[in-house]
Formats: sequence, structure tokens, C-alpha cells
Amino acid sequence: MKSAVVSIIGRPSAGKSSLMNALCGQKIAIISPSPQTTRNAVRGIYNDSRGQLLFIDTPGYHNSEKQFNLHLQRVAVDSLKDSDLILYVTDSTREPGEEEQAILDILKLSNTSVIAVMNKSDHPHAKPKRNSSIIKEQLGDIPRITVSAVTKAGLDELLDVMFAEAPEGEALYPEDYYTDQPPEFRISEIIREQVINRVSQEVPHAVYVEISDIETDESAGRLWIRAFIHVEKESQKGIIVGKKGTMIQAVRVSSQKELAKLFPYAISLDLRVKVQRKWRKNSAIVNRIIY
Repeated sequence: MKSAVVSIIGRPSAGKSSLMNALCGQKIAIISPSPQTTRNAVRGIYNDSRGQLLFIDTPGYHNSEKQFNLHLQRVAVDSLKDSDLILYVTDSTREPGEEEQAILDILKLSNTSVIAVMNKSDHPHAKPKRNSSIIKEQLGDIPRITVSAVTKAGLDELLDVMFAEAPEGEALYPEDYYTDQPPEFRISEIIREQVINRVSQEVPHAVYVEISDIETDESAGRLWIRAFIHVEKESQKGIIVGKKGTMIQAVRVSSQKELAKLFPYAISLDLRVKVQRKWRKNSAIVNRIIY
């Protein structure tokens, strides 16, 4: 049997979360067109007759000296330290840039086996051979697989390569597990996803969700949740609440539908919006919500 911890690294919007979800066959990480949606090291588990792969999806590696972005960089880089394999995911529709070079420089210093993944091959503007050539030039003749997380093309080949590279070992989790994230984290992420997919510009980056209370009524088959959506400005609060509360109502309804897919209960969700000024510069808050 094979068992491996596989860290996923790449630029923002390279499709890392979509790839992990597609490999695991479950929605584990939230998805959004907004860059830097992933903030934590999110874990997904894949099992088959060959063994188990524990994937760690990481925040997109973004060059920035802002405190918040530096924290996200550390989350991404720290995940590589205890990995058996690294999946380096590139967006084959985009020209490599400074962030791509920064990642390549990090990988050059790593002693861990790297598998390169050229994602978004289904896109008409995809140029995976360009990315593959640059990676070979800088990292040597490592495995390079062209895939599409959307159509799932190339995923079987990618799994074959990962299991070939994985060390022998016992599974870290029971075979019916597909993630080890606590319920509070998954609930907060679902709510955040529903918010950021409805707003634009700076608002998605200014949002974090805090779960205040969870109560389960087994006899009634109901799960009651109270959550606070935090933003940095009153204007952002107004956007999320919406005219006559229409936006927050839409977020509540869509969140309940998504949560009902995860929990075998009827979901009652109480959402409130709070202003937490400049929370991204508050180390205590950042360290609490990003780990």
C-alpha cells in the first residue's frame, strides 16, 4: 500500500482547489472567480486500492509585502515541509510571471519530489507546452502532466504518477474519509464562498466568517447555526446586507442549500454582519482564522 502527503502550490487562480476537488470527487475547498479565495491549508483525502493520498490545498502564492499576504505565503510554504510529494499547478492560459519564478525558486530549494501540473487544458487559449518547457528548463526532467480540473482530462494519469512516486505506508485516515476539516471550518467557508461569489472588487478580500453558535436538535433533525460575517468598512457591510436585506437573505438561502449537502439535517442559519476595522492588519485575528 502507498500513502503520501501531497502539498499543492501555485499562483492565485491556477485552479488548485478545483483540482483537489476533482481528484477527491468531493467539494472540499470552496471555489470562486475571485483570486486568493483559499486562505488556509485545506485537506482532502483520496483513497483507492493502491492506497491513500492526503492533499493539502494552499493559498495562491502572491508576491506582496502586505502583512496579510505574507501570512498566506507562509501557510503555502510551510505546507511543503512535511510533504512526501509536491503538486506544482500552473494555469496554462497565462504567461509565467514573477510569481511563477518565485515558486520555481522555492521548489529548487526543496528536497521533496515535484510533479508539475499544467491545468486548464480545456481552455481555447491554453498553452501547456509553453509552461512544461519552462518547468523542465528550471526544475529538470520532472513528471509534467497536462490536465483539466473541469473536464477531468489527465486526472487518471496524474493519479498514476502520484502513486508511482508515493512511498509505501499505512493510510493516515479511514478509507471513508474525504477530509478532516472540523464542521465549524467547513460551515464558515461555505458562507464565505456564498458571500464572495456575490460581491466584487475589494469586498471579497475584506470578508471573514466567524461561527458563533451551533446547536443540533436530533429529535427534530435540525441544525441551528449563528454566524457573523466580518468586513472592514461600513460601506462593505451595506453591500453585503443589500437593499432591504436582499443580499444577506440570498446568502443565507444559498448557504443553507450548500450546507444541507454536507449535513443530514434541516439547516437554520442566522447571519449577522459586523464591521471589524482593518482586521487584516490585526495579528491576533489573522492568526486565529488562518492556520
